[in-house]
Amino acid sequence: MEISQKDQVLASHDQIRKLAHEHSLYSQRLENLAEKRYLSEDEKLEEVRLKKLKLRIKDQMAMLEHQFGQRSGAA
Repeated sequence: MEISQKDQVLASHDQIRKLAHEHSLYSQRLENLAEKRYLSEDEKLEEVRLKKLKLRIKDQMAMLEHQFGQRSGAA
């Protein structure tokens, strides 16, 4: 069964929206950590992990947006 271009675009929008929500959650947690005067070792590790996750999500969103742009331009 073929997936229509419209369904692919909607799926891309849903994925981007989900990734943007995750990115926002990670940003909020990082802001909470940044407000602390001192971080425990676990919090320092969490901060590094969250920064990496945010970057990975940002890259995924950019890739989806690029693919979406190519599909819309081809339509």
